[in-house]
Amino acid sequence: MLEVHEVRLARTTADPDDHPSPPRPEIAFVGRSNVGKSSLLNTLCRNRRLARVSGSPGKTQTINYFDVGGACYFVDLPGYGYAAVPDEIRRTWGPMIEGYLERSPRLAGVVSLIDGRHDPTDLDLRMVGWLAEREIPTLVALTKADRVPRGRRRPRLEATASALGLDPDQVVWFSSRTGEGRDSVFAAVNLLLEETS
Repeated sequence: MLEVHEVRLARTTADPDDHPSPPRPEIAFVGRSNVGKSSLLNTLCRNRRLARVSGSPGKTQTINYFDVGGACYFVDLPGYGYAAVPDEIRRTWGPMIEGYLERSPRLAGVVSLIDGRHDPTDLDLRMVGWLAEREIPTLVALTKADRVPRGRRRPRLEATASALGLDPDQVVWFSSRTGEGRDSVFAAVNLLLEETS
C-alpha cells in the first residue's frame, strides 16, 4: 500500500515534458477551477499546506509534481474552465494539460474531480470522454460530499456515472472537510500503481 509519511513538492513547471527525476509512476489530478483539487491532495497526503488552497479559481497555473514517499508522483494540473486570470495565461493551460496527459510515459492514471453538488458540466464530460478515448484509466471523485444529503448521494453518483459513460465503481464521493472517500481514492490509486508495475 502507498504510504504518505513523506510527501514533498518535487517540481513546478509549465513544460508538460519536464518530468522530475528519478522516473516514477504518475497519478494526475484534473478538474474545473475551484472544484477542490488542492484540498483533495492535501487530505490524501494529510498535509494542509502541501498544495495551495484558495477561494478564488485559477491559483494552480503550472504542473506541480509531488513526490509521494519515493513511490510515485501526484501531479496537480491547472484547473480547466473559468478562472480569474488573464486570458493569455488561461489559453496556455489547455495545451499544457493536454500535452502532459497525451505524452507522459509515466502516467498510471487520472483522478478527475467533479463537484458532486451539480451535474457534470460540458467541460467535465469532454475531459472524461477525452481520457476514455485515449484509454487512460480514470477515477472520478465527486467532491464536496459533506454538502450533499446522504439520501441523495447514491442516485446522484449513478446519474453522474451514466452521464460520463462510466461504471458506478469508477465514481466515489469525497469530502476534504470530513475525509470521507480518502480510503476509496487511495485504494484506486494503489490499484493503478500495481497495474503499472
